[in-house]
Amino acid sequence: MSDKTRPATGPGSSGAAADTGSGSGSNSGSKLKQGITGPLLFLFILGDVLGAGIYALMGSLSADVGGALWAPLAVALLLALLTAGSYAELVTKYPKAGGAAIFAERAYNQPLISFLVGFSMLSAGVVSAAGLALAFAGDYLSVFIDLPPIPTAMVFLLLIGALNARGISESMKSNLVMTIIELSGLVIVIVVVAVMLGRGDGDVSRIGEFPEGSVPALATLSAAIVAYYSFVGFETSANVAEEVKNPSKVYPRALFGSLATAGVVYILVGLASAIALPPADLEGSSSPLLDVVAATGVGIPNWIFSLIALVAVANGALLTMIMASRVTYGMAEQGLLPSVLGKVLSKRKTPWTAILSTTLVAMLLTLVGDVSTLAETVVLLLLFVFISTNVAVLVLRRDPVEHDHFRVWTFVPVLGVASCILLLTQQSPQVWLFGAILLAVGVVLYFVARFTRDRQDAAARRDV
Repeated sequence: MSDKTRPATGPGSSGAAADTGSGSGSNSGSKLKQGITGPLLFLFILGDVLGAGIYALMGSLSADVGGALWAPLAVALLLALLTAGSYAELVTKYPKAGGAAIFAERAYNQPLISFLVGFSMLSAGVVSAAGLALAFAGDYLSVFIDLPPIPTAMVFLLLIGALNARGISESMKSNLVMTIIELSGLVIVIVVVAVMLGRGDGDVSRIGEFPEGSVPALATLSAAIVAYYSFVGFETSANVAEEVKNPSKVYPRALFGSLATAGVVYILVGLASAIALPPADLEGSSSPLLDVVAATGVGIPNWIFSLIALVAVANGALLTMIMASRVTYGMAEQGLLPSVLGKVLSKRKTPWTAILSTTLVAMLLTLVGDVSTLAETVVLLLLFVFISTNVAVLVLRRDPVEHDHFRVWTFVPVLGVASCILLLTQQSPQVWLFGAILLAVGVVLYFVARFTRDRQDAAARRDV
């Protein structure tokens, strides 16, 4: 993958040419504060990718691949890197809040498509945040205090919204601390299993064992959709591009560096889990990593892992709500949502109306309560977004900009589309139905908003 473009010499080039407006590499015309440096962006993406899923992931993967937990994680990393390449090109080419919705608007010039891409991101964001809030208020919190889950989840989301509104720098600094904590939990798993091996315990042979009677390739593919969910989160960084200092240089390094780091950590955790416990023990566990640590006999207290898991959930919710609010703000700036959602606090320079609206919707979604279906629906919606973004890269090669930006090899977005379609085939009918309902709601909202705008325009013309 190349870091810069050459001067434009044809439709496939991306060098010096007339800029189309919002492709400023410096973000100098933005209303938002450029408070995200390279290290903060790296930790933003790493924290969102690591998230909370890995703390419960190994049990689900073990059901499909036995002890070969590393295999679907490695496949999922490669598939995620394909789409990440497309994001790297488009974000550095058009560093504006709104992410995939802005890319779709430029590429297809169809307001409905742009709206649905943005709405899919919004839906995925608020649904994911609601699920994370419920997870925060569940078993891990009950280790310390017993509170009713739904009211606790709502209060948790209010606190996340307040931090989001306070400022992007404050949010990034909070993410820095929480990412270090959640990463430390995974490092603990790796280290204590290494200690276990040093004592001569554990079983290394399990890392290559698939379930009896299974076809390894098919088992790995089936588990890859679950493993792919553990890498979802990198796309949220596109929605804070307008707040990144020097995005053309900073963004690709932070994106690929964080994905590679997460991938290495995940694979090591997968190997450690298989060495410490047989697949049967992992499959039936709702807290597999806690069980792995306990099996080593090193003596790490249970409350430490519960605390780390709570921090991981809180960090995931914060980063997800940052994404959702920036998508809302970006779509409002593009006229795809009411302009009131584009209002910014004069001192804090944060999109407060977008933050308020997305927080309220996430609070309402906590009433649904079915976390597993919501999580799978998040992946389904994001796969549609990823297909749109991969295609947009190729379409927008005809739209050169004046500043240097990252350019991905042409075959990468093509393979990215194919990988997304492959993963879509692994989704259940129930998830497809739920996703279709959400998109149908989006279509209705789009035409309602369009009808309202047309009436306002007509009224304005009559007044003139």
